[in-house]
Amino acid sequence: MAGRTTIYEWQCGLKYRSGRFIGLVGPGRHWVFRSSDKIRVVDMRLSVVAIAGQEVITSDGVSVRLSMAVQQKLVDPAVALHDVVSYLDAGYSLVQVALREAVSTLTVDDLLQKRETIGPEVLRRSVEPARAIGLELVAIDVKDLMLSGPMKKVFGQVVEARQQGLAALERARGETAALRSLANAARMVEDNPSLLQLRLLQQLETTSGNTVVLGMPPSAGPVVLPAQPAARNRQPHPGSEAGHDEG
Repeated sequence: MAGRTTIYEWQCGLKYRSGRFIGLVGPGRHWVFRSSDKIRVVDMRLSVVAIAGQEVITSDGVSVRLSMAVQQKLVDPAVALHDVVSYLDAGYSLVQVALREAVSTLTVDDLLQKRETIGPEVLRRSVEPARAIGLELVAIDVKDLMLSGPMKKVFGQVVEARQQGLAALERARGETAALRSLANAARMVEDNPSLLQLRLLQQLETTSGNTVVLGMPPSAGPVVLPAQPAARNRQPHPGSEAGHDEG
């Protein structure tokens, strides 16, 4: 009985006669006049496969869980359908194996610091095996990287200790800078004693209600006070002897 098969632009057909593969069929409308002829249609579009969280061990023995997104497409339908039972399952397994191999070469610290490099490394390790089964892996990205509960606590303590160390370092730098400034100021005052008095006067301009006693530095010169006016001659008292000459 004659039949008709329509293959769309994103599809490809595999034609069989009496169970034997006789060739690929491109997009279009195809008639089948023999009952022994069959056309199997497969999708050639790019697809995204989610790789669920995988437990992997780093080189220093820490267990982490990673999930990934794999962009892939079918490029050789004949190989993909004839050489493996399920090319999708085979591609899934290839990526899992490549992920374990990539993570096993890194410590957990390197893994956390170089997370963006994991996807490209897994792609590099799995692209050729995937092509051998008719799949093209376009891109692999790490979606989530998770640590176990105890490891999260340990890393939290490490991060906290690191931040405390940085804070202590900044405080020490600030204290060192302050001491350096004080030392410079002390040298300037030693060379120019009057600077201390000037600085005090500047400070007094911004404050009020304070009693301040100013002292002169030992190295300062003597202070010359203005001369007081001479006292007027006192007039003799009328009753004094100097005012009367008796006899």
